[in-house]
Amino acid sequence: MQNLKNCQQNVWILSGTSDGPAIVNKLLKLDYVVFASVVTHKASRSYAKNLKLHIITGKLNDSGEIIDFIEKNKIKYVIDATHPFAFIITKNLIEACQKINMPLFVFQRQSEIKPYDNFYYINGLKDIDKKNLVNKNILLAIGSKLLNETASYYSNCGANVFTRVIPTSDSITKAFGSCIKNSNIAILEPSKKTGNIIEKKLCDYWEIDYILCRDSGSYAQINWEEIVYESDMKLFLVKRPKLNYKNSLIFFDYDKLINQITRKI
Repeated sequence: MQNLKNCQQNVWILSGTSDGPAIVNKLLKLDYVVFASVVTHKASRSYAKNLKLHIITGKLNDSGEIIDFIEKNKIKYVIDATHPFAFIITKNLIEACQKINMPLFVFQRQSEIKPYDNFYYINGLKDIDKKNLVNKNILLAIGSKLLNETASYYSNCGANVFTRVIPTSDSITKAFGSCIKNSNIAILEPSKKTGNIIEKKLCDYWEIDYILCRDSGSYAQINWEEIVYESDMKLFLVKRPKLNYKNSLIFFDYDKLINQITRKI
Protein backbone atom coordinates (compact mmCIF):
# COMPACT_ATOMS: atom_id res chain seq x y z
CA MET A 1 0.00 0.00 0.00
CA GLN A 2 1.35 3.41 -0.97
CA ASN A 3 2.31 5.86 1.74
CA LEU A 4 0.11 8.86 0.82
CA LYS A 5 2.10 11.18 3.05
CA ASN A 6 5.27 10.63 1.03
CA CYS A 7 4.05 9.93 -2.48
CA GLN A 8 3.62 13.61 -3.39
CA GLN A 9 6.94 14.67 -1.88
CA ASN A 10 9.48 14.93 -4.67
CA VAL A 11 13.14 14.49 -3.81
CA TRP A 12 15.97 15.58 -6.08
CA ILE A 13 19.37 13.97 -5.58
CA LEU A 14 22.54 14.89 -7.44
CA SER A 15 25.10 12.14 -7.24
CA GLY A 16 27.38 9.70 -8.98
CA THR A 17 27.40 5.93 -8.85
CA SER A 18 28.84 5.32 -5.38
CA ASP A 19 26.30 6.86 -2.98
CA GLY A 20 23.40 7.85 -5.21
CA PRO A 21 21.88 4.40 -5.89
CA ALA A 22 21.92 3.44 -2.20
CA ILE A 23 20.19 6.65 -1.11
CA VAL A 24 17.71 6.49 -3.99
CA ASN A 25 16.70 2.92 -3.18
CA LYS A 26 15.98 3.87 0.43
CA LEU A 27 13.80 6.78 -0.69
CA LEU A 28 11.89 4.67 -3.23
CA LYS A 29 11.07 2.09 -0.56
CA LEU A 30 9.47 4.92 1.41
CA ASP A 31 7.33 5.89 -1.60
CA TYR A 32 9.05 9.14 -2.43
CA VAL A 33 9.18 10.28 -6.04
CA VAL A 34 12.87 10.69 -6.83
CA PHE A 35 14.65 12.73 -9.49
CA ALA A 36 18.29 11.67 -9.83
CA SER A 37 20.77 13.86 -11.69
CA VAL A 38 23.91 12.23 -13.07
CA VAL A 39 26.55 13.51 -15.46
CA THR A 40 26.77 10.58 -17.90
CA HIS A 41 24.52 7.89 -19.40
CA LYS A 42 26.91 5.28 -18.02
CA ALA A 43 26.26 6.56 -14.50
CA SER A 44 22.51 6.33 -15.06
CA ARG A 45 22.81 2.57 -15.58
CA SER A 46 23.77 2.17 -11.92
CA TYR A 47 20.20 3.00 -10.90
CA ALA A 48 17.42 0.40 -10.86
CA LYS A 49 14.37 1.02 -13.04
CA ASN A 50 11.39 2.27 -11.08
CA LEU A 51 8.25 4.17 -12.08
CA LYS A 52 8.91 6.68 -9.31
CA LEU A 53 12.50 7.29 -10.38
CA HIS A 54 13.33 9.89 -13.02
CA ILE A 55 16.93 10.02 -14.28
CA ILE A 56 18.27 13.32 -15.59
CA THR A 57 21.57 13.23 -17.47
CA GLY A 58 23.83 16.20 -18.07
CA LYS A 59 25.35 19.21 -16.37
CA LEU A 60 23.62 22.14 -14.71
CA ASN A 61 25.32 25.39 -15.59
CA ASP A 62 24.30 27.74 -12.77
CA SER A 63 22.06 28.36 -9.77
CA GLY A 64 19.32 29.72 -12.05
CA GLU A 65 18.96 26.38 -13.82
CA ILE A 66 18.81 24.66 -10.44
CA ILE A 67 16.02 26.94 -9.21
CA ASP A 68 14.07 26.40 -12.44
CA PHE A 69 14.32 22.63 -12.05
CA ILE A 70 13.18 22.77 -8.40
CA GLU A 71 10.16 24.93 -9.22
CA LYS A 72 9.17 23.07 -12.38
CA ASN A 73 9.25 19.65 -10.69
CA LYS A 74 7.86 20.80 -7.34
CA ILE A 75 10.91 19.52 -5.48
CA LYS A 76 10.54 19.43 -1.70
CA TYR A 77 14.00 18.12 -0.75
CA VAL A 78 17.36 18.57 -2.48
CA ILE A 79 20.22 16.17 -1.71
CA ASP A 80 23.81 16.89 -2.73
CA ALA A 81 25.69 13.58 -2.81
CA THR A 82 28.12 14.64 -5.51
CA HIS A 83 31.84 13.92 -5.61
CA PRO A 84 33.74 15.82 -2.85
CA PHE A 85 35.73 17.62 -5.56
CA ALA A 86 32.69 18.61 -7.64
CA PHE A 87 32.76 21.95 -5.84
CA ILE A 88 31.20 24.02 -8.67
CA ILE A 89 27.87 22.17 -8.64
CA THR A 90 27.88 22.14 -4.83
CA LYS A 91 28.54 25.87 -4.75
CA ASN A 92 25.66 26.45 -7.18
CA LEU A 93 23.34 24.23 -5.14
CA ILE A 94 24.14 26.16 -1.96
CA GLU A 95 23.48 29.46 -3.73
CA ALA A 96 20.24 28.27 -5.33
CA CYS A 97 18.79 26.81 -2.14
CA GLN A 98 19.65 29.99 -0.24
CA LYS A 99 17.86 32.14 -2.81
CA ILE A 100 14.61 30.20 -2.47
CA ASN A 101 15.01 29.52 1.26
CA MET A 102 15.16 25.73 0.85
CA PRO A 103 17.37 23.54 3.05
CA LEU A 104 20.10 21.59 1.26
CA PHE A 105 20.80 18.07 2.50
CA VAL A 106 24.47 17.20 1.94
CA PHE A 107 25.85 13.67 2.10
CA GLN A 108 29.62 13.50 2.53
CA ARG A 109 31.94 10.54 2.69
CA GLN A 110 34.05 10.49 5.81
CA SER A 111 37.52 11.95 5.42
CA GLU A 112 40.13 10.51 7.75
CA ILE A 113 43.76 11.55 7.76
CA LYS A 114 45.79 8.39 8.29
CA PRO A 115 49.11 8.77 10.12
CA TYR A 116 51.15 6.50 7.88
CA ASP A 117 54.74 7.41 7.07
CA ASN A 118 54.27 7.07 3.32
CA PHE A 119 50.92 8.95 3.10
CA TYR A 120 51.23 12.66 2.36
CA TYR A 121 48.33 15.14 2.37
CA ILE A 122 48.75 18.07 -0.01
CA ASN A 123 46.60 21.09 -0.85
CA GLY A 124 46.70 20.89 -4.63
CA LEU A 125 47.48 18.62 -7.56
CA LYS A 126 50.86 20.28 -8.14
CA ASP A 127 52.07 20.37 -4.54
CA ILE A 128 54.49 17.43 -4.55
CA ASP A 129 57.97 18.76 -3.80
CA LYS A 130 59.81 19.30 -7.11
CA LYS A 131 63.13 18.26 -5.60
CA ASN A 132 61.90 14.67 -5.24
CA LEU A 133 60.46 14.19 -8.71
CA VAL A 134 63.41 13.74 -11.08
CA ASN A 135 63.32 10.25 -12.70
CA LYS A 136 60.48 9.15 -10.41
CA ASN A 137 57.57 7.17 -11.83
CA ILE A 138 54.36 8.90 -10.82
CA LEU A 139 50.89 7.46 -11.37
CA LEU A 140 48.09 10.00 -11.71
CA ALA A 141 44.74 8.66 -10.50
CA ILE A 142 42.96 12.01 -10.55
CA GLY A 143 40.35 11.62 -13.26
CA SER A 144 40.63 13.16 -16.71
CA LYS A 145 39.47 16.76 -16.29
CA LEU A 146 42.84 18.18 -15.19
CA LEU A 147 44.92 15.25 -16.40
CA ASN A 148 46.88 16.93 -19.20
CA GLU A 149 47.65 20.05 -17.16
CA THR A 150 48.84 18.00 -14.20
CA ALA A 151 50.80 15.56 -16.35
CA SER A 152 52.57 18.42 -18.15
CA TYR A 153 53.59 19.93 -14.84
CA TYR A 154 55.14 16.73 -13.49
CA SER A 155 56.78 15.90 -16.81
CA ASN A 156 58.44 19.32 -16.73
CA CYS A 157 59.64 18.52 -13.21
CA GLY A 158 61.52 15.51 -14.58
CA ALA A 159 59.11 12.74 -13.58
CA ASN A 160 57.94 9.83 -15.74
CA VAL A 161 54.16 10.18 -15.81
CA PHE A 162 51.62 7.34 -15.94
CA THR A 163 47.88 7.35 -15.50
CA ARG A 164 44.87 5.14 -14.87
CA VAL A 165 41.56 6.38 -16.28
CA ILE A 166 38.10 4.86 -16.17
CA PRO A 167 36.60 3.37 -19.36
CA THR A 168 34.40 6.24 -20.54
CA SER A 169 34.70 7.91 -23.93
CA ASP A 170 35.47 11.28 -22.34
CA SER A 171 38.20 9.91 -20.07
CA ILE A 172 39.81 7.86 -22.82
CA THR A 173 39.77 10.76 -25.27
CA LYS A 174 41.36 13.14 -22.76
CA ALA A 175 43.97 10.59 -21.70
CA PHE A 176 45.17 9.81 -25.22
CA GLY A 177 44.96 13.49 -26.10
CA SER A 178 47.25 14.40 -23.21
CA CYS A 179 51.04 14.63 -23.12
CA ILE A 180 51.28 11.18 -21.49
CA LYS A 181 52.79 8.41 -23.63
CA ASN A 182 50.21 5.95 -24.92
CA SER A 183 52.17 3.09 -23.35
CA ASN A 184 51.83 4.83 -19.97
CA ILE A 185 48.02 4.88 -20.01
CA ALA A 186 45.84 2.19 -18.44
CA ILE A 187 42.06 2.06 -18.97
CA LEU A 188 40.71 0.40 -15.90
CA GLU A 189 37.53 0.40 -13.81
CA PRO A 190 38.57 0.67 -10.13
CA SER A 191 38.16 -2.66 -8.37
CA LYS A 192 35.49 -2.85 -5.68
CA LYS A 193 36.88 -6.12 -4.36
CA THR A 194 39.55 -6.48 -1.73
CA GLY A 195 43.01 -7.43 -2.80
CA ASN A 196 43.43 -4.78 -5.52
CA ILE A 197 45.00 -7.41 -7.78
CA ILE A 198 44.92 -5.47 -11.06
CA GLU A 199 45.91 -2.11 -9.58
CA LYS A 200 48.75 -3.70 -7.62
CA LYS A 201 50.07 -5.50 -10.71
CA LEU A 202 49.86 -2.24 -12.65
CA CYS A 203 52.03 -0.48 -10.06
CA ASP A 204 54.52 -3.35 -10.06
CA TYR A 205 54.69 -3.50 -13.85
CA TRP A 206 55.33 0.24 -14.17
CA GLU A 207 57.60 0.31 -11.09
CA ILE A 208 55.62 3.19 -9.64
CA ASP A 209 57.26 5.36 -6.98
CA TYR A 210 54.47 7.86 -6.30
CA ILE A 211 50.69 7.73 -6.62
CA LEU A 212 48.68 10.95 -6.76
CA CYS A 213 44.96 10.84 -6.04
CA ARG A 214 42.31 12.90 -4.30
CA ASP A 215 40.87 12.40 -0.83
CA SER A 216 37.45 11.50 -2.22
CA GLY A 217 36.62 8.66 0.16
CA SER A 218 35.88 6.42 -2.84
CA TYR A 219 36.70 2.73 -3.17
CA ALA A 220 39.34 3.78 -5.73
CA GLN A 221 41.12 5.77 -3.03
CA ILE A 222 40.80 2.88 -0.60
CA ASN A 223 42.47 0.65 -3.22
CA TRP A 224 45.46 2.96 -3.53
CA GLU A 225 45.77 3.23 0.24
CA GLU A 226 45.84 -0.55 0.62
CA ILE A 227 48.40 -0.90 -2.17
CA VAL A 228 50.74 1.77 -0.83
CA TYR A 229 50.48 0.88 2.85
CA GLU A 230 53.60 -1.03 3.95
CA SER A 231 55.11 -0.70 0.45
CA ASP A 232 58.04 1.37 -0.77
CA MET A 233 55.69 3.67 -2.70
CA LYS A 234 54.40 7.04 -1.53
CA LEU A 235 50.76 8.12 -1.73
CA PHE A 236 49.96 11.81 -2.17
CA LEU A 237 46.36 12.68 -1.33
CA VAL A 238 44.92 16.04 -2.35
CA LYS A 239 42.82 17.53 0.45
CA ARG A 240 39.19 18.28 -0.22
CA PRO A 241 38.21 21.85 -1.13
CA LYS A 242 36.71 23.84 1.72
CA LEU A 243 33.25 25.23 1.10
CA ASN A 244 30.95 27.36 3.21
CA TYR A 245 27.84 25.19 3.50
CA LYS A 246 26.01 27.92 5.41
CA ASN A 247 22.51 26.60 6.25
CA SER A 248 23.00 23.17 4.72
CA LEU A 249 22.48 19.98 6.75
CA ILE A 250 25.49 17.66 6.48
CA PHE A 251 25.34 13.88 6.97
CA PHE A 252 27.90 11.08 6.89
CA ASP A 253 25.40 8.23 7.19
CA TYR A 254 22.65 7.23 4.74
CA ASP A 255 20.06 6.39 7.37
CA LYS A 256 20.54 9.61 9.32
CA LEU A 257 20.03 11.56 6.12
CA ILE A 258 16.85 9.62 5.29
CA ASN A 259 15.57 9.93 8.85
CA GLN A 260 15.98 13.69 8.73
CA ILE A 261 13.92 13.85 5.54
CA THR A 262 11.21 11.64 7.01
CA ARG A 263 11.27 13.67 10.22
CA LYS A 264 12.09 10.62 12.33
CA ILE A 265 14.74 12.58 14.26
